[in-house]
Amino acid sequence: MDLKAVHQGVTRLKRKKRVGRGPGSGHGKTGTRGSKGQYASAGAEMFGPFFVGGQTPLYRRSPKRGFSRGAHATPHLEINVGDIDANFDSGANVTLADLKGKNVLKGIPTVLRVLGHGDVKKALTVHAHHFTASAKDKIEKAGGKVHLIPGPKKPVRNKMKPRKPKEA
Repeated sequence: MDLKAVHQGVTRLKRKKRVGRGPGSGHGKTGTRGSKGQYASAGAEMFGPFFVGGQTPLYRRSPKRGFSRGAHATPHLEINVGDIDANFDSGANVTLADLKGKNVLKGIPTVLRVLGHGDVKKALTVHAHHFTASAKDKIEKAGGKVHLIPGPKKPVRNKMKPRKPKEA
């Protein structure tokens, strides 16, 4: 290696291209934007990956089918009976707020599902929206109680009153 090759390819002190600073700079007048056009003016954003010019975009041309229940789905928090047994004393009343308060569950508490993994040795009263069959059996065999929280009421689909027939 010689002294000529030491700094080859290193652009540490390369100056920034200053556009629109007069004809002497080499990037004057239009400032490397070309003459006229949509993107020559200030504030114009370059197009994204789905832009197709004046043509109707593909996502608008393609037919929309199906239904997604993602907008209507309520987030479920799940917990095993073994975790409940480990975090609560005998005879305790276990609710969703209690689990959230002890930092056993994290997330948005809306619906609680109790699953049957683990063993229950204490008599606990558990309030939840859903129990698996094995979880219910394990809690009741240990001398505890299961309280099912009812879900939301189903919406009334037809809110209009039936029309009266016209009398002739």
